[in-house]
Amino acid sequence: MKENGSAEKVVTPMLFPFEPDQFWELMRQLIREEVSHIEKQKPDNSAFETAGMTYKPLYKIAEVCSLFHVSKPTIYKWIKHGKLKPYKIRSRVYFF
Repeated sequence: MKENGSAEKVVTPMLFPFEPDQFWELMRQLIREEVSHIEKQKPDNSAFETAGMTYKPLYKIAEVCSLFHVSKPTIYKWIKHGKLKPYKIRSRVYFF
């Protein structure tokens, strides 16, 4: 502050030579490009791989847990409440 009580205008130095709108548009474009690049590199894991099978109708409990990002106890609760129906083949349990 000056001695007469008026405030001085403080100038903040620019760290990069862009207007804020330009900067954010550039950031959005870079993010879009990076996401697009990552999606192209990521393999499609929509179905779990089983040698010799192109279509897998049955999933093991571990695969169902991975698909839904839940734990085994959650799967057991879903079975108990009728949300999932298990199919037993010999001593193994599978899900559609």
